[in-house]
Amino acid sequence: MGCKNGKPVLRPEDKEALSKTSGLSQDEIEVKFEGFLKDHPDGKFRKKDFREMISQALPKKDCSKLEKHVFRIYDTNGDGYIDFVEFMVVFYCLSDGSPDEVLKKLFRVFDVNSDGSISIKEMQRLVKDLYGLLKHTDPNQASKDLIAKTAFAEMDQDNDGLVSMDEFVRAVLGQEQFSKMLTMNIMSIFIDEEQ
Repeated sequence: MGCKNGKPVLRPEDKEALSKTSGLSQDEIEVKFEGFLKDHPDGKFRKKDFREMISQALPKKDCSKLEKHVFRIYDTNGDGYIDFVEFMVVFYCLSDGSPDEVLKKLFRVFDVNSDGSISIKEMQRLVKDLYGLLKHTDPNQASKDLIAKTAFAEMDQDNDGLVSMDEFVRAVLGQEQFSKMLTMNIMSIFIDEEQ
């Protein structure tokens, strides 16, 4: 996205890239961009806007503790805002992407400090914030600490104390129990229960 005379504009290369990844025509991309600008005249989707959108889209779920984690998926450049290009890329990846592409985006939820790896502290923080959404049929639900440590051990395949994006994707695609459970619960935020 660029800026012309103080107004956000969609650059031709952005339209072309979004058209390729979304399957929409460049004209359809332009229409969606104009709609985005109507709601966000400066081209910036703020955390407050994101919170409102999540609460309207998912009224039956308490996502307050997770919104900062989910916001990171979209805010790929870390500037504290979501612009149109960031929003569209993630939206179409999560809705139509391959499992590998989707998991690489979801990795950003776990990577709290956005340094490219997940530490045990980051895992513990995410599990603590996600704990209320975890759905178990087992009345002896595993403790937060056990879930975090087990998921981390499943993912940290080279035992270096950090989980890389590749290790994360392999653990979830490899059906590791706790890794998959955490990821599926995060994905459930985006999927309506009545579907």
